[in-house]
Amino acid sequence: MGAKIAIMGTGAVGGYAGAHMAHAGEDVTFIDPWPEHVERMRSHGLKITHIRDVPEFTAKVRALHLTDAQQLAKEKPVDIAFVCMKSYDTEWATTLIAQYLSPNGFIVSLQNCMNEETIAGVVGWGRTVGCIASSITVDLCEPGHVRRAAGKSGTKHTVFRTGEVHGRVTDRVKEICRLVSLADSAMVTENLWGERWSKLVTNVMGNGLSACTGMITKDMMRDDTIRHFSARLGSEAIRVGQALGYALEEIHHLDPELIARAGENDPEASRAYDEHRAAEAAKGGGEHRPSMGQDMVKGRRTEIQFLNGMVARKGEEIGLATPANRVLTEIVTKVERGELKPDPKHIRDLRLN
Repeated sequence: MGAKIAIMGTGAVGGYAGAHMAHAGEDVTFIDPWPEHVERMRSHGLKITHIRDVPEFTAKVRALHLTDAQQLAKEKPVDIAFVCMKSYDTEWATTLIAQYLSPNGFIVSLQNCMNEETIAGVVGWGRTVGCIASSITVDLCEPGHVRRAAGKSGTKHTVFRTGEVHGRVTDRVKEICRLVSLADSAMVTENLWGERWSKLVTNVMGNGLSACTGMITKDMMRDDTIRHFSARLGSEAIRVGQALGYALEEIHHLDPELIARAGENDPEASRAYDEHRAAEAAKGGGEHRPSMGQDMVKGRRTEIQFLNGMVARKGEEIGLATPANRVLTEIVTKVERGELKPDPKHIRDLRLN
C-alpha cells in the first residue's frame, strides 16, 4: 500500500499540490480550519485552474475540518504530513498532526519562511523535511477553488525543491519530490537552507510591498521608486543570509550578488536589475498579487514578522543594519491593524539614509 498523506492547511499551495496528488490516486486527507472551504471540497471536490495553457480539473478529495481530525486516531497512521499553514500557525498545526504519525512518519514544511526549526521543536529534527514552492503564484480564490496565475513552469523553472535539513539525499526526500512533481517540476536539493533563504529573499522583495501599497507585482516592477526599494529590501536580506553562511541560489532568475549590489546603488548592477525586471513585466509577468497582498485584501493576518521582520531580527543579532526591512515591517503592521490604508505613498514618501 502507498503512503498515507495528510495536508495540514488546504490553502493555495497545499491545495494545489495536494489536489494533484489526489487526482493521481494518492491517499490524501485534507485538514483545514475554514468551514466553507471544507464543505465545498466535500460536496464538489477541489477545483484547480490556470490562467493559461492548462485544462482545469476537479479532484475528488477527502476533507476534514479541524474538529474532525480526531477520527484519524481510529485509522491507519499518517506517513507523510505536509504542513501548509501560515508561519504563525506552524507550531499548533504540527502538534495536532504529529500525534497521528506512524512510527516512521515525518513532517514536510511546504510553506513560506523558515519554519523547520519550529517543526523540529515539536517532532524532532529527524522527522522534519523541507520543501520550497518557488514562483508558484497560486491563490485560494474561493472555497474549493485554487487558481494559478500562470501555466505550468515545467523545464523553464523548477518550482518545488525538497531537501533534508542535513543536506543528504534520502529515499524519503526522493518520495516527496515524486509527490510534488505531480503538480509541476521538482528536484531534490542538498542545499535546503540556501534554497529556503533565497525564497525568503524573493518574498521579502515583494510580499510586504504589495500588502502596504495594494499593488500587484507587475505594477511594482514598473514603478521606479517601488522597484528600487524592492532591490534594497533584497540587498539587506541577501547580506544577512550571506553572513549567516547560506549558499544562496538564483533570486528572480538573477545572481543574488547582482541584486545585493543594485540595492546598494551600484550603477552597473542597478541598470542590469532594472532591465531584467522591466523585461519580466513586458513579457506579461507579475499579473498577480503576492500572497501577503492577498492576505491584506482578505483581512487576514500577514506573515510580515516571519519575512521582513525576521531579516531585521537576524540582522540585529549579527550586527548588520536592515533599515529598509525594519521600516517596511512597521508600515505593514500599521496597515494590517487598520491604522493606515494600503497606498504606494507609504514607500514613495520614505526618506532612508
